Amino acid sequence: MGPGSSTTAFTETGLLSDIHALEEELLAFERKFGVRWETFYAAYVGGEEPEDTEWVLDFGEWASVYRTWLARQADYRNEVQRQQGGAPGIAGLIRVTT
Repeated sequence: MGPGSSTTAFTETGLLSDIHALEEELLAFERKFGVRWETFYAAYVGGEEPEDTEWVLDFGEWASVYRTWLARQADYRNEVQRQQGGAPGIAGLIRVTT
């Protein structure tokens, strides 16, 4: 792997940008409802209904954003493993941007 190749892979796929944007959305829901997203999602998939019917769409969107975040996290882990080629550590992954 040549210099900059890991940066190119992450930039082209937009994984980190996607993850950060999704985390901002999740934080907005946390601020609105006062519950961490992991706690919310466990209750949501357990069948818990919103206390207020006006929250139904928000809860559905929150769950969708969380599932997308989980998928992008898995994509990121897979990309890191692919770039590492089985070698542990972060050598070759870190690139400082200015």
